[in-house]
Amino acid sequence: MLYDWIKAGHVISLIAWMAGMLYLPRLFVYHAGLPPGSEAQSATFKVMERRLLKAIMNPAMIATWLFGLTLAWMSGFYASPWLQAKVLLVLAMSGIHGWLARMVKDFAADRNTRAPRFYRILNEVPTLLMIGIVILAIVKPSL
Repeated sequence: MLYDWIKAGHVISLIAWMAGMLYLPRLFVYHAGLPPGSEAQSATFKVMERRLLKAIMNPAMIATWLFGLTLAWMSGFYASPWLQAKVLLVLAMSGIHGWLARMVKDFAADRNTRAPRFYRILNEVPTLLMIGIVILAIVKPSL
């Protein structure tokens, strides 16, 4: 019974984390596309980006990792090749998370140098990682 509750926590925190991972680059697209002199709109985006990162994404990522590591330990799957591959993809997702956090700081300090197109492309990376992670977790292929 405890295992199912931990799995539910893992899925809930993963959904929250992924919502942020997909939404933050979209905010960057709009923020980077603001015309010069749009200080009020830029300030609004800065608040939205910071709150999304600090209030949703960071806690959700930490919870996802804690629940996931607990599940791996409780289930004994930690030695399975599919789980090791999944962990590599989740490490990549965590790296992208860190990179996005750095971009929030750059936007906050008005140091963004990238065009909206860059963020549109970047927005696809978490999606591709998520697809791989879900396939590994559900199908559990023998690698």
